[in-house]
Amino acid sequence: MAKKAKTLRVTLVRSPIGYSKRQKATVRALGLRRMNQTVEHDDTPVIRGMIAKVSHLVRVEEE
Repeated sequence: MAKKAKTLRVTLVRSPIGYSKRQKATVRALGLRRMNQTVEHDDTPVIRGMIAKVSHLVRVEEE
């Protein structure tokens, strides 16, 4: 039986205003539009890398 992929809950806790365009684009690519919004993503190296680049702006919970 296939194992269920781990998911990550990513919440925007700091505004990307004042940060580089790249960081703002990464926040948007994660699907975050407004403060305290939470989205769920599968735990993949791509998502982990995006989170690492904006770790100062988001909170991550593993499920």
